[in-house]
Amino acid sequence: MIDKKFAEHFAHDWIDSWNSHDIDRILAHYSDRFEMSSPIIAQIAGEPSGTLKGKEAVGAYWRKALALIPDLRFELLAILTGVDSITLYYRSPRGLAAEVLHFGPDHNVIKAYAHYAH
Repeated sequence: MIDKKFAEHFAHDWIDSWNSHDIDRILAHYSDRFEMSSPIIAQIAGEPSGTLKGKEAVGAYWRKALALIPDLRFELLAILTGVDSITLYYRSPRGLAAEVLHFGPDHNVIKAYAHYAH
């Protein structure tokens, strides 16, 4: 069960990691075998399914994305807590976004789903 204290700590560290553009710090939140789904994966990584599997594949995608958006900055707007997941609602360079993050027993992210406002 995800508690409020864990969710808040994770959310602020996640945002700070992205704002630092430190890919190793960002990837430290994730399991080696995690899966990431995002409509932007199809655009940047060329994967038509919009899903990448494994830290190595997602890391390569994120490196490319960070290079394309060198001034990337996220602003946390809300933290929503579930049973084994949290949703982070934030402002990004593309506008409003939400990421649903599912955690394994070690509290690393095993699945992530990104959503963007149109």
